[in-house]
Amino acid sequence: MAAWILTGLRGAVLGLAAAGAMAVGTVAQESTNRVATKTDWSVFTEENPKECWGVSSPKETVNTRDGAPATVRRGDILLFVTFRPGSGAVGEVSFTGGYPFAPGSTVNMTIGDSSFEMFVDGEWAWPANAADDAAMLAALKAGSSAVLTARSARGTQTKDTFSLLGFTAAMEESEARCK
Repeated sequence: MAAWILTGLRGAVLGLAAAGAMAVGTVAQESTNRVATKTDWSVFTEENPKECWGVSSPKETVNTRDGAPATVRRGDILLFVTFRPGSGAVGEVSFTGGYPFAPGSTVNMTIGDSSFEMFVDGEWAWPANAADDAAMLAALKAGSSAVLTARSARGTQTKDTFSLLGFTAAMEESEARCK
């Protein structure tokens, strides 16, 4: 599974969006520094700058267009939670759906009875602020699965279901490695 470093992704994307640029892909880098596997979640670390994150791919993916099943090509579909001690990031949630999201749309994350919105830019989505990150993180720790529903720029509706088995252990490992 490919994993991506989200080095300053939120701040970089906000800055780029404010400037009218759309270069999200240049912010991410590949990493092979997997340090642990916790059931359905993997833990990665980087040292310069120091970052730790848990990441998982979906157990189920459903793509539809106009209510009918659709065959589409998608890149990596990944849900992340990142810890960056240098920037004060403690549990930043992010998602890449493997395609450009429809401009102005949102990604909906459902965990049990809780629902959260994530804003999008290009192929990335994340909560609006640290308080939303914290609420999502608490729900993810308490849940058994997370369902992310989004719309592509081409009008395809996607529904990705992530297992949360091992999520809490992966977050504890990530946070401990980035103290």
